[in-house]
Amino acid sequence: MANEKCEDKKLCEACDLANKCSSGEKAEHEQKRLQERLFNIRHKIMVMSGKGGVGKSTVAINLAASLALRGHQVGILDADIHGPDVPKMLGIEGQRLTGSGDGVNPVEVFEGFKAVSMALLSPEPDKAIIWRGPLKHSAIKQFLGNVNWGDLDFLFIDLPPGTGDEPLSVARLIKEVDGAVIVTTPQDVALLDSRKAVSFSRLIEVPVLGIVENMSGMVCPHCSERIDLFKIGGGEKAAGELGVVFLGRIPIDPSIVHQCDAGRPFVAEPSGSVAKTAFAELVRKLLDRLEWSEEEAGTVH
Repeated sequence: MANEKCEDKKLCEACDLANKCSSGEKAEHEQKRLQERLFNIRHKIMVMSGKGGVGKSTVAINLAASLALRGHQVGILDADIHGPDVPKMLGIEGQRLTGSGDGVNPVEVFEGFKAVSMALLSPEPDKAIIWRGPLKHSAIKQFLGNVNWGDLDFLFIDLPPGTGDEPLSVARLIKEVDGAVIVTTPQDVALLDSRKAVSFSRLIEVPVLGIVENMSGMVCPHCSERIDLFKIGGGEKAAGELGVVFLGRIPIDPSIVHQCDAGRPFVAEPSGSVAKTAFAELVRKLLDRLEWSEEEAGTVH
């Protein structure tokens, strides 16, 4: 290496010797830093959906918050460059990412729970971001390699709907993703697209951890009778036909909407609702799929 005194762990932009490095050397430093960051994250989980409007971000946020509330170290990366909603739903909207000589510091939602999003960078929240694939790839690379995630038990990557640039970039950059959680609703059109998400995951060699059927029925708050607004069971049927695990179904609950709009994870609120019980069961099944154990929790890299 031409520049023997260069410190690989420092950001090239913050290094006094950066002007002596070739573009190839800078790329090598970035790759090494990315690998070092990822090494300290035990499990990397992509949360996907075949189409929009199925509550994917709601599921991702509440899964992550559930694990953080159990005492795990958790991060969530909002990889939806064009429609970043995670900060709003976590109550950190208006906060900004800060930098240091060794990278970017994520925003702490609460103890043990960190978040990164484009919305935490933009000073104009209503301004559209009009980027093509290479710029989006570069942004995701920066979020993974230049953010001081620290030691995490779980990193959830909340992806935009569909099977485009962002999930491809995440899979290629991380290389060893633990798997994808695919969120759908019981409607036929959503199930059709969720099948494509399963096919996509297999094509890019990302294991499918399972399918979640969101908005799966509703319990009437007055008579406690179950109402199947969008049908029920389609996600479980699709999982069976595709040979993947069915992780569970989350019913419609107005409290989920209210809490997300208020910037508070639904699972953090005291409640004995069917939906909260469903999230707890979903977390249990996810940990089983990851073969998580308390012995692993105490393992040092």
